[in-house]
Amino acid sequence: MRNPIMALGVVATLGAALAGCQSPQTTAAMASNDYRLRHPILVTEQPETLDLPIAPGTRRLSHDYTGRIAAFGSEARAQGVGGVEILVPSGAATESAGHALAPQIRSALAKGGVPARQIAVRSYPVGDPSAAAPVRIGYSRVKASAGTCGHWPDNIGGGIGPNVDYYNYGCSQQANLAAMVANPADLLGPRAQGAADQNRRAVVFAKYRSGEQTAANYKEGDGARISSAGGSGGN
Repeated sequence: MRNPIMALGVVATLGAALAGCQSPQTTAAMASNDYRLRHPILVTEQPETLDLPIAPGTRRLSHDYTGRIAAFGSEARAQGVGGVEILVPSGAATESAGHALAPQIRSALAKGGVPARQIAVRSYPVGDPSAAAPVRIGYSRVKASAGTCGHWPDNIGGGIGPNVDYYNYGCSQQANLAAMVANPADLLGPRAQGAADQNRRAVVFAKYRSGEQTAANYKEGDGARISSAGGSGGN
């Protein structure tokens, strides 16, 4: 028969070891190394731009550029915060070409749904007079981002350290989530409840008043049957 005193001693030893794994220092280290705290998803207003490479002698937009600008304008209309800016390179070899194309760019943006009053033409400085700088179109929109991944401040393969995740852990997951979400505002909180379906409610009330069943009629066993397509054919 096993010695009860020895058994109690083993249990006590294991309990002390487990308690040591959850010490206040370890708990604090785990909380400070949470990937959601190291790589938080931030919802901020950020610029969205479209660069149009042009030559110094360009005076007319191509059909491809017109379509791209119109699509960009449609996105700005749907997602933008404020107006759209056409930025012409100042001091570059393409400055005169940019000013010549600005009215055509305005027209292409208007085809995409951007009102004329929300389109402004400005310039941005270029230090090299010989540079073929592009015409830049931009607007501000609300975006979700988790910062830049790929930081490895510590060697995860050497030494014995605290039982915590490595620094870059979870960064790609946070970045992918921020990139995939259709409406960044959904990360800030739930959407407001929409209006009820008036037609459906009238149908349900009418059935209720007449004593009819208002919910769907589910038959017992539907959806619970297992297909025999993958069976071995035995028995």
